Amino acid sequence: MKRYLFILSLFVFFTQCKQKTKKTTEKKAVQSTVKYAKGFDIISENGVKKLVIKKAFQSSHEYFSYTLTDKTDLSKNEIKVPIEKMVVTSTTHIPMLELLNAENTIVGFPHTKYISSKRTRNRIDEGNIVELGLEQDMNTEKLIDIEPELVIGFALHPNTKLYQNIKKTGIPVIFNGDWLEETPLGRAEWIKFFGALYGKEKEADSIFNNIEAEYLKAKEIAKNSDKQPTILSGSMFKDVWNVPAGESFIATFYNDANLNYLWKDTKGTGSLPLSFESVLEKAQHADFWFNCGLYATKEQLTTANIHYKEFDAFTNNKIFSIGHNKGETGGLIYFELSPVRPDLVLKDLIKITHPNLLPKYELTFYKEVE
Repeated sequence: MKRYLFILSLFVFFTQCKQKTKKTTEKKAVQSTVKYAKGFDIISENGVKKLVIKKAFQSSHEYFSYTLTDKTDLSKNEIKVPIEKMVVTSTTHIPMLELLNAENTIVGFPHTKYISSKRTRNRIDEGNIVELGLEQDMNTEKLIDIEPELVIGFALHPNTKLYQNIKKTGIPVIFNGDWLEETPLGRAEWIKFFGALYGKEKEADSIFNNIEAEYLKAKEIAKNSDKQPTILSGSMFKDVWNVPAGESFIATFYNDANLNYLWKDTKGTGSLPLSFESVLEKAQHADFWFNCGLYATKEQLTTANIHYKEFDAFTNNKIFSIGHNKGETGGLIYFELSPVRPDLVLKDLIKITHPNLLPKYELTFYKEVE
């Protein structure tokens, strides 16, 4: 009996120790406030902050973890923060840095003509941002000369020779996968990625919280309409009409704007390649047509394809494009700004399709095709 009680007491003792250890471990590892984005996370463990990239490329399941530190003697996969000199490679990065008042740290960019923001264009004109050539063929000699502390890369696949060569020079590269997010708010939340690199987590959280609040408020306003206009989206490229799949971030915009997107029930997060005939059959009588390419006029549309005029939206002047709003060097404002301001995209859609719900709002990205 005594032997039994002794064994029982040992079991209870070790069980309690195990539970205490588990609770202690759970307290040490703290997840960040990332709510929507699936491609990255920020984790604090034992006082060490790590930036984890969970999806940097299409069909990738490899994680990349970087320790953020203020020390100067760096080991592998350690990044000194806050960053003071950075090269970014996508125009979607520019507004996020500007919102954090960190655009003055950008020292190089590939193909600067695509940048539309006036604040950053001024820095280009003043010679503070070096032109590095095409994104997938950057001038590595110029890049080395400007001595960035970090390069934020963008690539379709991991085996990119350019970035491998940059790493060999000792310059760290972190891939940004904001473009792979499947929801509008998920894309916008990547501002927290930059917030961590600049030691501005609180600022990034505050900015995103305001964007999220505006988006969700607009979504609720859209529910007040008892009508759901039917929506056609996309346009022909060669012999294929690509429409957003039903689980894509574009389809999410249409759903949140209380619209009846005609391909909402399809699977996939990318686009669906369809024939002109199948699109015409399904959407000939659609109320609105969005994202018809970069055409500014109906004449341009019919020059591209005379059969576009067979859609009711063409006849009724209900076609809206993002092609009108450009920066001074021709870059499209939509491609640059919309990822971090999905609230404005959603308000545009609501204003166009339910105009009485946002009477004082003026369109940001979309304009009627003339």
